[in-house]
Amino acid sequence: MKTLRTCPVPQNTPVSRRGFLGAVAATAATLSLEERALAAAGAEPRPRPAPGPRLETGRIGKVEISRLICGGNLIGGYAHSRDLIYVSSLLNHYFTDEKVLDTWQICEEHGINTMIVNPDNTRAVALYRRYRRERGGRLQWLAQAGPDETKMDEVIKSSIDAGAVGVFLVGNLGDRWAFDQRVDLIGKFVDLVRRQGVITGVAGHSLEMIEAVEGARLPVDFYMKTLHHNKYWSARRPDQSKPVIENYAVDNYYDMDPDRTIAVMSRIEKPWIAYKVLAAGAIAPKVGFDYAFRHGADFACVGMFDFQVAEDVKIAADIIAQLPDRRRPWCA
Repeated sequence: MKTLRTCPVPQNTPVSRRGFLGAVAATAATLSLEERALAAAGAEPRPRPAPGPRLETGRIGKVEISRLICGGNLIGGYAHSRDLIYVSSLLNHYFTDEKVLDTWQICEEHGINTMIVNPDNTRAVALYRRYRRERGGRLQWLAQAGPDETKMDEVIKSSIDAGAVGVFLVGNLGDRWAFDQRVDLIGKFVDLVRRQGVITGVAGHSLEMIEAVEGARLPVDFYMKTLHHNKYWSARRPDQSKPVIENYAVDNYYDMDPDRTIAVMSRIEKPWIAYKVLAAGAIAPKVGFDYAFRHGADFACVGMFDFQVAEDVKIAADIIAQLPDRRRPWCA
């Protein structure tokens, strides 16, 4: 058996004041301005991940999907930016056509095989066609549809014609129809998608949506449900919480009761794609991914810049590798 060689550790090596300050400066230089500000306030800076195993996949129906899914909000210029009025414009300037294609290619190179885009975003859909045609990409597309109730069939068919391997109901609409006690509309949507032979599901920020769909025993293939802890700096505190949030972007608070979400989802034996797991950038990936996968999510949908993909994949893969047994079994 080979003996691994290790470098000897010098004992009692004196460190000069200049050397010490240089090391501190070098460390600080690797942190962003936001991380330095959080560190000064006593918050934990974003951890630097060690290399991890390759990203695992799960299966929804006949579709094999990477545990980490590329979200479409950032690519579409849609940002939960609280009261910062320039962020969407900044995203649109950053994500040029080529940058979108590059981002998808980087995702594929690091094991992410699925992305989510709203079919109403005609630019993104056109770029997806171009990506497959020009770059030979094999990235899969899940269509996040929010159709008018009179145009469901049209939206579903156009999504599939554009290459979608699945179509699901967008969260805002899933919530609204559940609150309005129009689970019949959700059922109609699910039925229309299933007739096209692709996977389908329903998304929502509220547990009422999950309970309504489960109560009606609709044959969904998967759920998308928000999940994140509420201990980050800008989260609404319990004494300030309200039963309904009319604007989720105010404080990036998407799961009103994560403990209840975990409890409810633990009883549901269908694949679960968790989203808003980083509370739109308020939670570090290492913390948010661990929380989501440890508490039962089968997949995590995350909006990523191109320069974040490699790091996010390493973090997610490493966390998943440490969770062979979970309280909620893997359902995909």
